[in-house]
Amino acid sequence: MARHHQILIVGGGSAGITVAASLQNHAHGDELDIAIIDPSSDHYYQPAFTLVGAGSYKLKDTRRDEARLIPDGVQWIQDSAVNIDPDDKKVGLSRGGEITYDFLVVCPGLICNWSSIEGLAENIGRNGVCSNYSPKHVEYTWESIKAFPRGGTALFTQPAMPIKCPGAPQKIAYLMADYLRRGGILQDCNVHFLPQSPSMFGVPFFARELAKIADDYGIHKHFHHNLTKIDGTRKRATFAVVGGDNEGQTIEMDYDLLHAVPPQGPLRVVKDSAVSNDSGWVDVHKHSMQSTTHPNVFSLGDACSTPNSKTAAAIRKQAPVVVRNLLALIQGGSIDEEGYDGYGSCPLTTAYGKVLMAEFTYGGKVTPTFALDPRKERRSYWWIKRTGLPLMYWNYMLKGHEAFPEHNTDYNAPKQALRQ
Repeated sequence: MARHHQILIVGGGSAGITVAASLQNHAHGDELDIAIIDPSSDHYYQPAFTLVGAGSYKLKDTRRDEARLIPDGVQWIQDSAVNIDPDDKKVGLSRGGEITYDFLVVCPGLICNWSSIEGLAENIGRNGVCSNYSPKHVEYTWESIKAFPRGGTALFTQPAMPIKCPGAPQKIAYLMADYLRRGGILQDCNVHFLPQSPSMFGVPFFARELAKIADDYGIHKHFHHNLTKIDGTRKRATFAVVGGDNEGQTIEMDYDLLHAVPPQGPLRVVKDSAVSNDSGWVDVHKHSMQSTTHPNVFSLGDACSTPNSKTAAAIRKQAPVVVRNLLALIQGGSIDEEGYDGYGSCPLTTAYGKVLMAEFTYGGKVTPTFALDPRKERRSYWWIKRTGLPLMYWNYMLKGHEAFPEHNTDYNAPKQALRQ
């Protein structure tokens, strides 16, 4: 195994594979020495986990062998990075030894802290406690929905940001409510959405529409609620109220189904490195994706500090910027300091067969790709979510192709929508 590489990528998920493939595509016969450090043999298309949890997608169809996705000519170091030393330009491996580099791309994702909520790790996958944030337990969500009793109570939680796909905690709530409605028992059941945040969604334009959808289902909304404890034997959840009129109170709620989203944060290898900020994320310029402290280091995806939603759609827009700037530095040029505009997309499944396509950039600016009212749920978007986006992910994005439809940065939301 080579101990030095021109470009070293920490992380072989969506970001790492996309960057490596795109770099190879740009090489045009000029040899680039690229290596990826990642321990996992499995690669999952995580955006489909909501559909798996709702019984509308097979878990096996979200998985590919990592070895099949590593681009030709890129060395795969199947190991974990345990430390990053940007001053000496080296990365330590869990099995011993170090890899040095000329340029580094840090994109190992983030960690789900299952043990940070008392009782979650012990009860996940049983006692009605499910989560679409784990491939090990996502199928239990569907089992729990199918077994849900008439007159039962379902709780859907959401911890403090940042988390992966911030719309996912409520997507599954809508799908379950639709399932119960189709079964004729929704009116007899109690469905609750309990986010730690003060609203339905981080972009007010879409938050207003989602509140209407939740109200149509009769979903009870409880803002400023943070899950702190699960008693699986008694099927009881404890919440700390962290804002609003009841701030400081502790409440308990019984449940038949509890969809729990674990708090999330940076991996220790990132948090403990000299390229991280005070919050533990790789500190990068939010437009260029370049480290603010080490010019030969870049980061993208869930591990970096950019103030945007942590989604695959964001990676799709960040990766070309990272690649373009890396190649510019390699060739002795200057980087593009205005490349990434904070784009993120969240296809919100609001029912079986319906999706609200939320697209936005930094500052919550609405930037739709399609010339349609972005407030509306559409059946065509369900096809995009369930079929189009997975195909694009596996066969286009991970192959390093960069030509995607442009989002409308000049979109002006209807004034009546902004006033509501």
